[in-house]
Formats: sequence, C-alpha cells, structure tokens
Amino acid sequence: MSIIVGKFIKASEEYNTFEKSVPAPYIRKSFVCDSETSGKITIACCGFYELFVNGKKYTKGFLAPYISNTDDFVYCDEYEVQLDKGENVIAFILGNGLQNNPGGHIWDFDKASFRSAPAVAVSVVSQNGQTLMSDTTFKVHASPIVSDDYRFGENYDATCEISGWNEKGFDDSAWENAIEAKEPKGELKLCTASPIVKEREIKPVSITKTSDGYIYDFGEVNSGVCRLKINAHHGQKIELQHVDSLLENGEISLENIWFVREFWERDRHIVHKDTYVCKGEGEEEYTPTFTYHGFRYVLVKGLEDTQATEDLLTYVILHSDIKSRGNFECSDKTVNLLQEMTRRSDISNFHYFPTDCPHREKNGWTADAALSCEQMLLNFSPEKEYIEWLYNICKAQNNKGALPGIVPTAGWGFEWGNGPAWDCALVYLPYFTYVYRGQCDMIKIAMPSIIKYLNYLITRRDEKGLLHIGLGDWCHVSRPSPKAPLEVTDSIISMDIAAKSAILFDAIGEKGNADFARKFAKEMRDAIRENLVDFDTMTVSGSCQSCQAMGIFYNVFEESEKEKAFLRLLDFIKEADNHMDVGVLGGRVIFHVLSRFGYSDLAFEMITSPTYPSYYNWIERGATTLWENFEPESVNSTNHHFWGDISGWFIKCLAGIKINPSIADISCVEISPSFVEKLDSASAYHDSVFGRISSKWERVDGKIILDVEIPEKMTATSKLENGFAFENGESERTLVTGKYTIICK
Repeated sequence: MSIIVGKFIKASEEYNTFEKSVPAPYIRKSFVCDSETSGKITIACCGFYELFVNGKKYTKGFLAPYISNTDDFVYCDEYEVQLDKGENVIAFILGNGLQNNPGGHIWDFDKASFRSAPAVAVSVVSQNGQTLMSDTTFKVHASPIVSDDYRFGENYDATCEISGWNEKGFDDSAWENAIEAKEPKGELKLCTASPIVKEREIKPVSITKTSDGYIYDFGEVNSGVCRLKINAHHGQKIELQHVDSLLENGEISLENIWFVREFWERDRHIVHKDTYVCKGEGEEEYTPTFTYHGFRYVLVKGLEDTQATEDLLTYVILHSDIKSRGNFECSDKTVNLLQEMTRRSDISNFHYFPTDCPHREKNGWTADAALSCEQMLLNFSPEKEYIEWLYNICKAQNNKGALPGIVPTAGWGFEWGNGPAWDCALVYLPYFTYVYRGQCDMIKIAMPSIIKYLNYLITRRDEKGLLHIGLGDWCHVSRPSPKAPLEVTDSIISMDIAAKSAILFDAIGEKGNADFARKFAKEMRDAIRENLVDFDTMTVSGSCQSCQAMGIFYNVFEESEKEKAFLRLLDFIKEADNHMDVGVLGGRVIFHVLSRFGYSDLAFEMITSPTYPSYYNWIERGATTLWENFEPESVNSTNHHFWGDISGWFIKCLAGIKINPSIADISCVEISPSFVEKLDSASAYHDSVFGRISSKWERVDGKIILDVEIPEKMTATSKLENGFAFENGESERTLVTGKYTIICK
C-alpha cells in the first residue's frame, strides 16, 4: 500500500548544536471543510512530533513516530480524526529525535548523512473527499522548547508560550511560512510497533537538601521523565539533573551517566538535564516532550526552600507498550527481587526496540537484544517491536553482508562493536519468536539478510575454518578482557547462527537455503572440534567456564561426550569457589547447562551467593535493576538487561516451563521443575498462543505438590530430575490441568 503525504517541510535550515540552541518549531495550518466529517491524517516525520487537531492532542504516545535512520526508513503514523464544518486547524510541534542528535556524537550521529532540522510531511483526507497536503503555506514559529536532544535533555521557557497557537481563530499572519525540506532518502513506512506510553507514576521516597540543591530519591531505577508542578516567580529557572546513583558523600554521581573522557567533560554536565523557566502566573506544570531519562535520583537546582515539596516532582515511567505475558515467584525473597529487577531492566530499556541503557546510550545494541530475547518473550509481548526493528537491522546490513553493532546507526559499529555474538540478533529474534509464538513472518523478512550474512561469514574464516572478527565474552567478571578466546566464542556462535537459520528456513519450506545453512553449521562444528577441543580431557580451548558451558550448550560435543565435558565445567566452577567466572556469553548459558545435568542447586548458589561476584551481591550494593558488570569498585551502568536470562532460567528450570522443547511443535510443553533444596515453593506462568500455562510446586509434609494449568489444545509432559518420582513411581508422564504428588526416591 502506497503512503500519500504532501511535501516535507521544516521551519528553518538551522538545527541544534552544542554551540547554538534552535527552538523546536510550532507548525500549523488552518483549512476549511464544507461539512462536519471524519478524516484520516497521515504523518511522515524526520524527528519526533506532537499532533493537534483543533487544539486536541492526538499523538499516539511519546517520541512518535519511531527512532530510525531516515536514510533507511521514514516512519509514518495514521490517525482518524473528527473535522468541523468551517475552519479546522492541524498543528505540530517537531522535536529533533535521531534526525539531529548531537548528544549521540560518540557514535557519530552528529555526522549522520541524514542530519537536518526536523521535518514533517502530512496529508489530511476527509470522508467527503477534501484533501490537504503539506506545503510551504503552512505557518511556523519558535516554540517554548528552546532546545531538545533525544539523549541529553530538553530546555523549556514558559515565558515564550503562545496561547491558542494550535486552535481555531488564532491569528498566524505574523508567522513565517514553512520551507520545503529535502526529500529524505528512506522508504516511507507505517509504524507497526507499539507506542511509548506511561506505565505508572511514582512519588519521591525522600528529599535531601545538599550544597547544590535538593536530591529527590524515587527509590528505584526506571526510565521516563519528571512532571514538574510549581508556583514560582516570573523567570525563575529550575534545573533537573537525572542520575541513577549517588557518591558516598550523598552528592549525585555522573560517573556512569556518560563516558568519562577529558574532552567530553563539558558534555557530562548537560546530559540528562531538563530545564524549565517559569511564567510566574500561579501553579504551572511541565513535562518534557522530546526526551527521556534513566534515573532514580533528581538533583533540583533553582528552588526556594518552600518549593522543595513532595508534590514538586512526579516520576512518569515511560516505555513501549509491551504487555506482561509471564512471571515467576518463589519462597526466596532474593530471587523474587532479582526477577523484579530483570523485568524492570527489560521494560525500562524498551523504547520501540531493546536498548542497552536508558541513562547513557539509548542504543539498540544487537548483542543485548540477542542475549535477552528468550527471557523477554517469556515475560512480555515484544513481537511487534521485534518485527519493526528487524526491518531496520536488515536495512542496516552493508553490501558485504556485515552488520553494525547498533541499530539504528549512522554508519558507526562496523569497524568495532559487532561480530557474530552481536550480529546473531538477526537470527535469534525470528528464531525465538518462532519457537514461542509459531510466527514465520519474521523469518521471511530476515531470510535474504541471513543468507547474505552467512556468505559474509564464509569470507571471514581463517585457514583453520574458524572465526574471530568481533567482540567476545563481554563484561567478564573480574577481568578487563575475556578469558574465552575470541576464536572460540565467535566460532561457536557462528555455528549456532547457521544451525538456527536452517531450522528457520525449514519452517518456511526453503529447503535449499536450509541445506546451505546446515552445511555451514557442520563445517564450523568440524573446525571447532578439530582445532579447539582437547578430547583427552573434553576441554574446550580457553579452559574456562564460558568456553566449556558454551561448548556443551551449543552442542559442540556429542551426547556421549557431554558428561565428561560437564565434569570439566564443574572443575572450573570449583576453582572459582562456586562463583561465576564468565562474561555475558557464558553467563547466558551456564545455569541452563548446570540444570541440564541435575545441578540446579549449584546454579542457585552461584546466583544468590551474598559474596562477590553474584547477582545477590548487586542487591547488597543497592541495585534495583540489573547492572552492566559485577565489579566491586566500578559499575559501568546500573541498568542493563543483557544479564537478564536468569529470569528465563527461573521460569524454565525452577518452575520447569519448557515450551516447544523439541523446536517442532508450539502446542507441546514440558513441565519439569528443579526442586532446589533451598526453596519451599516456586511458580511461574506464561500466556502461550493457546492460553495460560502455569506451574506451581510446594513442599508439603515431606512431599512435593505440583499444580499445573495446561491449555486444552496443548500436550504436556513431565520428566523429573533424578531422585524424584510421581506417586506411581514413574519419573515421566503426560500431564493435564490438576495437582500431582511427587516423592523423593
């Protein structure tokens, strides 16, 4: 379906820079309808927009329409509106978004070929056949949003407000005419991703006066903005500096808000800061429009003491409107808190697509999404978002077949920041969506890019047939660099990419492409086994937890070899005093491997140990979301989701819900919990395409009562761990909705 809009227009050629602020423009057009009627408005925008018709706000959500490289896609939204007989007014405020993002200079967004002032193209088609198209007769004027940056923040001067600017009867004769903008290169595309919406609002748990101002503590890290409500004098300037942690002396910390480099020192003091200049006409209210922040604390400057009240600030929590689809809880409060932290990290890093951190980068890092994909699908409903982002991933692929480490990008991320463990998002997103939802549309979208990528990998193999071209086992515990050799992690992930691609191609009847992918997977596996495995000891090169766990999990070993290989993994864990000694790639698989061999108690111990390094140790140090690294002295980021597959382990292993275990039939589920000794109960649910699956077990009088709910159209089986059996003595059986008694052998 073709998208019809008018000309792209903008207010001026100038755009925001560090040196010069350019206000967000008001744009309006008055037009006449012959009769009262309905109409369809189609908007294409380079940047962000807010839409008003006859003074009423229609914008679908925050930061509309999407966040994209407009050389690839220019996103559009459609609205059904009611139009009056006689005069009507369509009006916009335009924000810079990614179209002009000097705050993203570290990733070269300030050098983007598409960089320009924000621009919009619109059509209004009424039911009675009248049509309005954007052109240079639209009127423009500076708005009170003095400057806005997607990453850094927004400055608003209420003394510049123009009453009635978006309503009928307003005299805009003194306003300038819009100018025609250069046609963007990208394809016009309707946005199918869910809008960014308000989840909830929270109030501060404490207010502390400091030498710099007042620190408002909201008790937990989230993402969003603050709504300011204040009675102030004319021209009073209020500054809101958003941070996620404090220094030992109680002052705000900027250390993990931005990258600490000397020539960026200036930038660190303007990031995540919103400012508001007051009108001074009674109570006034301000909520930023074209930015968001990741934070727990806000340093407020410019207040008089009497203004520092609890009602001054309200935390408006914002993220994509992905719905909850599953959850987990158990008798251990620490584990419940870790589950809550993972879910909070997931959604506070979801603004149209998964990002790495809301307070610093806001980038669509592909590895982060790949590592979290399965647990996000178990907990939430991100399929529409994955599909939309997948289009952008495919579009970002270069002619050689390589992918950037971040999407969207302006060209950054091909020379550093990518590689198989990052690029695998191209395959993992459609793969896990197929496994859990049975959807094939993403496979069809991605197939040409997957084939192109596999051919690219073939050209990058060394003389041994191995790959070592990207980033490896990132954020390794207690080390500046990974223990796992890059040739191990890149080669294993490349093998897995090809193996999963074959499954996807089979699902859509692409036998030739499936055979090609299987052949490549076999070649990689053969090269790994020939060059990277010591079969005398069943040890993967690198001799570490990550290499060994990945070798087992991704089937480098034959089934007959895995038991001995697993004993080597236990050796490496014992050497670390039963603690994690992995990066994110090893961390994604190690607990699942332990459970597969009946060692869920050890996995539980590693996760919940109060001593460093562990997830529980984060809680001991004040975490309310998952952190980027485990280091005791320095935390890169306090809100990352790529360590979040512990939630997947909770649901799949502790509660035992394993959907589509054979990757052949989404109507099959296996309920096989791990009855960890330190737990008295555990439960989880997941809303599958057939209905709710739930599994709950608890210890009662020396036995275990398993209570399951199975949708009518699903087949459920159970295979208990060694040492447990159903009352009839069997360890395997078919399940239907009901309760089952389990005994210890």
